[in-house]
Amino acid sequence: MKTPHPRLAISLAGTLLACLAAGGAFAEDAGTAYGRQLVEANCARCHAIGTDDESAHPEAPAFRTLTERYPLDALEEAFVEGIATGHPDMPEFIASPEQIGAILSFLDTLQP
Repeated sequence: MKTPHPRLAISLAGTLLACLAAGGAFAEDAGTAYGRQLVEANCARCHAIGTDDESAHPEAPAFRTLTERYPLDALEEAFVEGIATGHPDMPEFIASPEQIGAILSFLDTLQP
């Protein structure tokens, strides 16, 4: 069996280490993606969920501005208790702890 060239071995080792180091980032990205899916399915009908879109409902704040009104930990508490009011015709929304974490992770990506 032929031994690989030393530079190739070092390059492959570096690539492997980079992939292993990024493993935590992939898990975080998956949680954030799950949060995006949740807000797209449950909130986007009224709220702006992007960085520059407008809310379809005039009384529904854009998610990128929520932390101007409420700290993220206050939003977490609201999700835990079940958001029942927001804008007048907002449906009740109860999320699991996993969903809450994913939504907050997504909301954090919208902050400047």
